[in-house]
Amino acid sequence: MDTGFRKRSCSNNKVERDGDSKKSHLALATGRDGAPASRPIERTATTETPSTSTRPRGAIAEPLLTLNGVSRAFGGLKATDDVTLRVAEGTIHGIIGPNGAGKTTLFNVINGFLRPHVGAISFAGSSLVGLKPHAVCRLGIGRTFQVVRAFPRMTVLENVVVGAYVAATFDADAERGAYAALERVGLADAQAHAVAGALTTQQLRLMELARALASRPRLLLLDETLAGLGHDELADMLAIIRRINDEGVTIVIIEHTMHAMMKLAERFSVLNHGRLIAEGPPAEVVKDPAVIEAYLGKKWMDRASHTLA
Repeated sequence: MDTGFRKRSCSNNKVERDGDSKKSHLALATGRDGAPASRPIERTATTETPSTSTRPRGAIAEPLLTLNGVSRAFGGLKATDDVTLRVAEGTIHGIIGPNGAGKTTLFNVINGFLRPHVGAISFAGSSLVGLKPHAVCRLGIGRTFQVVRAFPRMTVLENVVVGAYVAATFDADAERGAYAALERVGLADAQAHAVAGALTTQQLRLMELARALASRPRLLLLDETLAGLGHDELADMLAIIRRINDEGVTIVIIEHTMHAMMKLAERFSVLNHGRLIAEGPPAEVVKDPAVIEAYLGKKWMDRASHTLA
């Protein structure tokens, strides 16, 4: 197993790299060279209470994440093109736009899977450019992915422990951190010991969210966390995301479920063909003619007009 690749550790459950496998992903997620792919866990009933923020919602905040003129190309195609944005600490910031707009590529550039060809990225005053994913994660950036990858024969708790090694050195500490993360998303107790292969789509999404939280991030990058959820499941997930944000975690979320995003996000950044075409409060952004033409469409605007009024 390639030890250089194994260091690409984060609390995530997907590594966007050719030739990756679930076995190598388990090893890299521990963030420790030479760690076995599966290791015994010392059982303990003790859990940790996550730290919370005292910053009131709506208070003026300094940028936690800053991108200046970020570009990334694949051959002649610019997936992100001169993107500049600021994410204020303590907020929920939505990234929207049509398929192929460069949203996931932007996340890949932020958390180190891809290096920008041009531009600067900083998190809490530290440059992220050139850092590997495990190093970005250790700075305090967690991430989920569009497609959930679980270890189906392992329990929910064991799946989340994989992400907890970013913030823990010993097995017992990792398990405590994992269990605390499961409590935050409502999967503790009996569900923590269920086999991951039997989970519903909602439970898989929650397990992945817990795995990201187990690294104790200051910033969460959520890539279509609401995808595939029913109406009631969607409401539950929105409540959990808001609660995590209230606990002091800044959130940047990519999502196509616009009615949910209108309720959740405090600010939108809109990408189209890799370029930032609009930014601001959601109620203003969705009325922007460029956004309507590129993404929402006039029919969506007509249906939403009574809600936005």
